Amino acid sequence: MVEDLEGDWHQLRVLDTRAQQEGSIVLDDALRTLLRRAGPSVAMSAAEVEAGLRTPEAALTLLHQMRQRVTEGSRRLGDALHRMYRLRDQGDLDGARQQMRELLAVEVVPYYRELAQGQLADLD
Repeated sequence: MVEDLEGDWHQLRVLDTRAQQEGSIVLDDALRTLLRRAGPSVAMSAAEVEAGLRTPEAALTLLHQMRQRVTEGSRRLGDALHRMYRLRDQGDLDGARQQMRELLAVEVVPYYRELAQGQLADLD
């Protein structure tokens, strides 16, 4: 599963970078398939994805939003893990747990939520 996510998310990054440079996107079957497949992995409903597939402009926005969720979620998780490990190593388990709880309060990407929940469970 992680390999599938990494592959799809890498494609999202590459396509979004190219689309931002070119200012447009070709809304073909391959892109539609990728966006439909990636939608759930970034907590986007089928309705949100389908709305984004109506026009090339909407697809460009959808692609960028997907990439943004991956990028921002990754940063949030990395920052929270850094703070959690620091607090844990200082013996402040309550503070370490709080870092994961605060992340879970805002994170929408299922994979990042799963990682945070695992870290929280490991602290108990």
